[in-house]
Amino acid sequence: MILSNLNKKYMKNNAGFWVLITSLMLITITIMAALDFPFNWVFYLTVIGEGMMIYTVYAVLTDEYHSDKTFDDFYEDHPIGKQKDL
Repeated sequence: MILSNLNKKYMKNNAGFWVLITSLMLITITIMAALDFPFNWVFYLTVIGEGMMIYTVYAVLTDEYHSDKTFDDFYEDHPIGKQKDL
């Protein structure tokens, strides 16, 4: 009971979580390759990382994120034609 509540509260299957975990995995693989870890470790983690990358792309594309921004807003920090003259 406690574990299922904890799982629902903290381990949501959202896109940001997968982007973070996949990025950390691929950075770890890069470090392991640079430090001459055994080939089989780097190879298997690379295959797992590639699978995580495919799932991350799927999670980002199917995420329930909605925004009221349009292409007319251009960049949020520098909206073109919408700044008030000082």
